[in-house]
Amino acid sequence: MFHKQSFILTKLPRKLPPKLPRKLPRKLLSQSGKPRYPNQQAGSALVIAIFVIIVLSLLGAALVKMLESSQESVAYEVLGTRAYTAALSGLQWQLAEVFPLNGPAIACKADINNSPLIFDNTLGLAQCKVSVSCDDFVHAGTGIRYYTITATGTCDINNEETSRKIAVEAHSLL
Repeated sequence: MFHKQSFILTKLPRKLPPKLPRKLPRKLLSQSGKPRYPNQQAGSALVIAIFVIIVLSLLGAALVKMLESSQESVAYEVLGTRAYTAALSGLQWQLAEVFPLNGPAIACKADINNSPLIFDNTLGLAQCKVSVSCDDFVHAGTGIRYYTITATGTCDINNEETSRKIAVEAHSLL
């Protein structure tokens, strides 16, 4: 049933690839004129990785230092605000003493200059104190009393001390 045929296989000539030019294009050559091969660049990834790690480490260290400095300045700012509030409270207290609501202005009391106010039981002003000084004189021609009231608030926490000083000048109406 099957018909047997014989085939003779002959080899066909293969086409040879075109000959490559002896000179390689410049983009395939190194600066010295030698061909560039991947094995000539072995280890360059390691150098780049080490460089990137060093740069990122320095950047991280700088950011940590900035964060520490920022935290310290915020802490001093809070202490300064508390000292300012203490000085303002002392100043208002002295003004209320000198200028009572239901009476005329009085002369500065001598004992006020020697007794600092301590705010140990005041919320937000614990470990703060204020010293107040009051100076006054009467103008000879008009009889008007002039006042200079100075308050210095000081807050001390963990041997870090911050102080603020406020001064007010006032005069009596008559």
